[in-house]
Amino acid sequence: MGHIIAGGVSWSVKGHRLLDSIDMVAQAGKTVGLLGPNGSGKSTLLRLLAGLRRPDAGTVRYDDTSLRDLSRRMLARRLAVVEQDVSAHNHVNVRQVVELGRTPFRGRFDALTGHDRRVVDAALERVDIADKQDQSWNTLSGGEKQRAQLARALAQEPREILLDEPTNHLDIRHQLELLDLLRSLDITCVIALHDLNLAVRYCDHVVILDHGMVVAAGIPEAVLTPDLIESVYGVNVLVDREPTTDILRVTYLAATPPRRPSRKAIHLDPR
Repeated sequence: MGHIIAGGVSWSVKGHRLLDSIDMVAQAGKTVGLLGPNGSGKSTLLRLLAGLRRPDAGTVRYDDTSLRDLSRRMLARRLAVVEQDVSAHNHVNVRQVVELGRTPFRGRFDALTGHDRRVVDAALERVDIADKQDQSWNTLSGGEKQRAQLARALAQEPREILLDEPTNHLDIRHQLELLDLLRSLDITCVIALHDLNLAVRYCDHVVILDHGMVVAAGIPEAVLTPDLIESVYGVNVLVDREPTTDILRVTYLAATPPRRPSRKAIHLDPR
């Protein structure tokens, strides 16, 4: 497992600044949640971290290596990405989609090895979709496609994984199973989430984005205060503890007019 560091990362489109001087650290083996309303920059930041876009300013590093110094193949051997919009796979079955995760470890015309097949088998089992491996991709539900994409990512045997709203389309059971699985892996995870209660339960560290800026970062219990949530999301909330589990709980009370965010980020722990 490795760590990811973004330092002073900015990105613009046609002169419009979408991300502004983002600093973020994902420590090795930790789960970092990217939180914020729609349009806050979560997906854009993930694409910059994945090398799918190049920042206008700032740097992204994997361990001690700049992202710019990593070839596509080298990066794919350590980093897996699960995007929100599931890519189309025509005329293939689920297993063939998951086998794509082994591509960085094979020559262009090499057949799958026994090790490759065992890795694919394990990935299918871990996301509970092995029973559909021979089914056509186009026949899957949205949730099943999401789980198959996660299996493809796990087949890469990554050190780091980036996930953009991975709980979309999943029922409650599979949301919990997916996040439990990610927590059980010896992998550094950066996850964009909407659900604050899932973030509290599963993330070691959260980064709050608003209007393309980091407005707060730290452990969830310190960051997710009523004032911060009202400022960023425009919602009055009650923050207390669930009596059975003693886990922090966010209850939404009423929408309020959102205030403009402070340009100064609040960092509440050193991670």
